[in-house]
Amino acid sequence: MDAVDATVEKLRAQCLSRGALGIQGLARFFRRLDRDKSRSLDSGELQRGLAELGLVLDAAEAEGVCRRWDRDGSGTLDLEEFLRALRPPMSQAREAVIAAAFAKLDRSGDGVVTVDDLRGVYSGHAHPKVRNGEWTEEEVLRRFLDNFDSSEKDGQVTLAEFQDYYSGVSASVDTDEEFVAMMTSAWQL
Repeated sequence: MDAVDATVEKLRAQCLSRGALGIQGLARFFRRLDRDKSRSLDSGELQRGLAELGLVLDAAEAEGVCRRWDRDGSGTLDLEEFLRALRPPMSQAREAVIAAAFAKLDRSGDGVVTVDDLRGVYSGHAHPKVRNGEWTEEEVLRRFLDNFDSSEKDGQVTLAEFQDYYSGVSASVDTDEEFVAMMTSAWQL
């Protein structure tokens, strides 16, 4: 294990020790730090941001982390890739139940979930904002879909995006049995 991997393991452990929202909380915090919406941070921003959260890296560790997730040679880390790397890997059981839930949503079978696919599985007519006239059923389904969509919110969710969403959830669930039971119940698999 090299120094950057050791640093990531240290950060992962610190995040996970914070409970269910450790990595998700870090993601929200970093997105707020990213004032220019570039989805990247330089080593100084990373180090200061982590320090505000009580997660301490020295300058060399912060620079190493930035170099590892610098996708364009700009000297900054790609925020989404870094946050993805912080999540613990998922077991085959977790990946399989996520794929089953995705398959249930992907009514067309084309590998992409859209509002049209959701219409075949769910109805938004009982949602309080539909009932009071604030939203249409289409808006409810779109907002539901946006939960799983990448930051671009293009109205199409791929299996990779769905897996990415649930890898964040997975990080906060201790056992495979609990995760599989949660997914099975939530998606009525």
